[in-house]
Amino acid sequence: MTEPVHPQSDAVTTGLGHTVRQVLLSSRPLSWINTAFPFAAAYIVTTGRVDALLLVGTLFFLIPYNLLMYGINDVFDYESDLRNPRKGGVEGAMLDPGLHRIVLVSGVVTALPVLLGMLVLAGANPGSWLVLAISLFAVVAYSAPKLRFKERPVLDSVTSSIHFVSPAVYGLAVAGAAVTPDLVALLAAFFFWGVASHAFGAVQDVEPDRQGGISSIATAFGAAKTVRLALAFWALAGLLMLTTDWPGPLAALLVVPYILAALPYRSISDEDTERANNGWKRFLRLNFFTGFLVTMLLILWVALR
Repeated sequence: MTEPVHPQSDAVTTGLGHTVRQVLLSSRPLSWINTAFPFAAAYIVTTGRVDALLLVGTLFFLIPYNLLMYGINDVFDYESDLRNPRKGGVEGAMLDPGLHRIVLVSGVVTALPVLLGMLVLAGANPGSWLVLAISLFAVVAYSAPKLRFKERPVLDSVTSSIHFVSPAVYGLAVAGAAVTPDLVALLAAFFFWGVASHAFGAVQDVEPDRQGGISSIATAFGAAKTVRLALAFWALAGLLMLTTDWPGPLAALLVVPYILAALPYRSISDEDTERANNGWKRFLRLNFFTGFLVTMLLILWVALR
């Protein structure tokens, strides 16, 4: 196997502007909304307030949270990312080794003051502290050495889903939401949607992951079986939403576009998994459309209460 060629660090890291762009790129700006929106929506729907905690919490889950999560990932996945043609853009920064320390420090430095402000505003709330601790542990454990949950098949998809569900759970916890069957069903649906999404995303990386010696749900089960698992979990998410009160069942329809986007790859071979990247790009676009529809459903839900 040909050894990867490392970019020249002195050429890449020159210039403050370039460094800032690379740090921001490592946080996946296209995904910021995927963690900030669940927190903000959960908090607003529960409290009906726009206050300092909402603003600070949304800021935390918008940028610092993603910089921590994806920055750690890009630093410790550098060797395998060199073999992955998807990396080096919006789907993942190809960070020069000279920027690794800067990215890690930037994540901690930007997160700490916002995190502390959020904790102060939330006050004494042990339940929310536990949720936040689990959320941050999952952020680190997914990519950090020794833990590397991303290399533990099935646990990788579970941890990835926690990354997106936990901001919503934290928003509900600090807002004092009552635990009801409807709420449990909704969060379970969100969780299985996240598991399905990660599993399908892992399919496109089967070959680069295997070349880099990285295990994943897709390398363990194979591409076709993993796509079928993703389809099943999306369907389960839809079925769970059907058990919720109106207008919750309307959200069951939102899984249909994801199922249709992944369906053509249900029999894909491990050698042809790069082709699944087209389906993943459709998935990324679908997230924006789905987010809009979820917002409309939340407005309708509030209006009917």
